[in-house]
Amino acid sequence: MKPIANSAADLIGDEIELIAACLALGAADAAGPLAKAEIELVKKAMSVSLPTSTGSALRELIATGEDPLGAAFSVLRSAEERRAQGATYTPAPIVRNMIEWAANKRTPRRVIDPGVGSARFLKSAGTVFPKAQLVGIDVDPLATLMARANLAVAGFGSRSRVILGDFRQFEDQVDGSTLYIGNPPYVRHHQIEPIWKEWLGVEATKMNLTASKLAGLHVYFFLAAARAAKPKDMGAFITASEWLDVNYGALVRSLMLGPLGGKSITVIDPTAQPFPDAATTAAIATFEIGAQPKSVYFKRVDKLSALGDLGKGRRVHRDRLAAEGRWSHLTRTAEKPPEGYVELGELCRVHRGTVTGANGVWIAGEHSVGLPASVLFPTITKAREVFEAHRGLLSASTKLRSVIDIPPDLDQLDTVERKAVEKFLKVARAMGASSGYVARHRKAWWSVGLRSAAPIVSTYMARRPPGFAINKADARHINIAHGLYPREPLSEKAKRALVNFLQTNISQKSGRTYAGGLTKFEPREMERVIVPSPELLIGGAAL
Repeated sequence: MKPIANSAADLIGDEIELIAACLALGAADAAGPLAKAEIELVKKAMSVSLPTSTGSALRELIATGEDPLGAAFSVLRSAEERRAQGATYTPAPIVRNMIEWAANKRTPRRVIDPGVGSARFLKSAGTVFPKAQLVGIDVDPLATLMARANLAVAGFGSRSRVILGDFRQFEDQVDGSTLYIGNPPYVRHHQIEPIWKEWLGVEATKMNLTASKLAGLHVYFFLAAARAAKPKDMGAFITASEWLDVNYGALVRSLMLGPLGGKSITVIDPTAQPFPDAATTAAIATFEIGAQPKSVYFKRVDKLSALGDLGKGRRVHRDRLAAEGRWSHLTRTAEKPPEGYVELGELCRVHRGTVTGANGVWIAGEHSVGLPASVLFPTITKAREVFEAHRGLLSASTKLRSVIDIPPDLDQLDTVERKAVEKFLKVARAMGASSGYVARHRKAWWSVGLRSAAPIVSTYMARRPPGFAINKADARHINIAHGLYPREPLSEKAKRALVNFLQTNISQKSGRTYAGGLTKFEPREMERVIVPSPELLIGGAAL
């Protein structure tokens, strides 16, 4: 049999044909009445007549467990178009594992997929739970037609309900338990309307929790599930894993420790392609409403075949979770270094660069002409300046921009310097530099507070492993780079050997990969990288 995408591409040529295929498979007669927007799509496809053989081929593919409609949708709409609505479809092995986890808990009366797509989760749930009502919700009328068609072909149309709408507005209740399961849409906060950001804050406050307006849409779905669910309900959501660590993910972490009753978190490395068209670290979170487990299970896998039981892994006590600001490192088991190797953190402290709060002001330019050299510091302000360092050596500062770092006490400046600085501060204030969040929380709003120059610098976020360079230029660094500060003096030979080793032996797998393929290394993650001891570095045995 051909791969799904190729089969779908052969059978369905455009979106009108995809709609027609949904109709041919019974979408209009399954899973409840059509919404107005769905009817409009149906009208567009009324004149399209698909060959009988196409309908038969599609039914055969669906019967064997494939999803030709969802595959065709993924071919006809680019990843960029689908990403705007958070439409990333989940591979079958992950769907099966999540349904199996639920089946091992209890038999739900109702199964809800809050971002139903082509109904991959509901179709699987319909087989495992033969008496459960199946409810799918989606904002895309084409997706809901695909869901209706797949459920109709599977024979679940009469006990299904597909809703064209927003899960955040869903409040229907039933007697008996509900299973919330699926892949909530991943949409960044920039694309979320202010009215919904207000909703997030209000609903979080009702649970005595706080929410960030920087949260992505998947965070809203965790909150909506906690809001709609009742004791004995359960759920399993797969999302990008960033909520485990980022500040806006604190709401999900609080929900897992509170109203949702978190049971387990399974992290899937991007090498396993948990989302085929997005190089992203994924996390499967399972929960049971009303549960207050003493511990939550954490596990990390690098291939889908290793998923196993989602309820197994490393047990982490909830008290520790409540005290931890980041959770992803809890999925990693400590790696025992080979003989003669140590963690990088034993050799160097890793510190992120300074946050200026307003690069447009504090990176010197035409607006700062006339400032004295005493407040201008050559600084790494772009990651490529590290990546492009010749053979891992940043030898000169001539091509670097300068960051303005004025001492908190202006009395430290001589008369001429102070006059120039005060003139600049008027410009900086007019540019809004004094009113930003970072500036308002500094000892003096005009003092950026650059760290001392780090002997070794590194990038920490890119679509590739980090770059490293010996900082012979004595350059400072802002928060596009990390600084490595040796705990004990390292010889030039040892520093060169360490940089050479890191350039060729550190992989993206050691960091965290976000939607879009960006891999990020927090300072503590970089400190856990295994490197040769100074003795091996100097002896050359590690090179």
